[in-house]
Amino acid sequence: MRRSMQGTLHETEDGRHALSFERRLAHPPTKVWRAITEAEQLRAWFPAVVEFELTRGAKLCFAPTSEQRRRLGLRPDDLTYGEITAVDPPRLLEYTWEQDVLRWELTPAGEQGCLLVFTHISGDRGTAAAHAPGWHAGLEVVEAQLDGQAIDWSPWERSEELVEEYARTLG
Repeated sequence: MRRSMQGTLHETEDGRHALSFERRLAHPPTKVWRAITEAEQLRAWFPAVVEFELTRGAKLCFAPTSEQRRRLGLRPDDLTYGEITAVDPPRLLEYTWEQDVLRWELTPAGEQGCLLVFTHISGDRGTAAAHAPGWHAGLEVVEAQLDGQAIDWSPWERSEELVEEYARTLG
């Protein structure tokens, strides 16, 4: 399922920049929650290796994936860190990743579905916009996983396909 559902960018009250994506999914929040929190499911789409306790204040350690090491020249010990700042299963997960904030909100919608709102808050517009293709591609993988579809494309290559489109729309 490779459809274009663009992310949007806006300035926050504190002058940071928020990249947001909304997805209406035909799956209950509990199923989507597993896709965004369970290590096995995260491996297919999340841009780092991370496992965490779903507890406010829990520390996170983000390690580079083998694909990041290959494509970006990162070393296995190029670690970054964060902390869970809010958690309310299966409705809300928010954590920091270095200086950025990632927020996942799930709201029931329809009989069996939900609305997923993902927001990545960064310090400057350019950084926020640069994350758009990668998160877009990752969310396509999440949707395909949830729908039981085979992932027969690379999220990295899909992200590269989206760079020009996001450069036009987000600057």
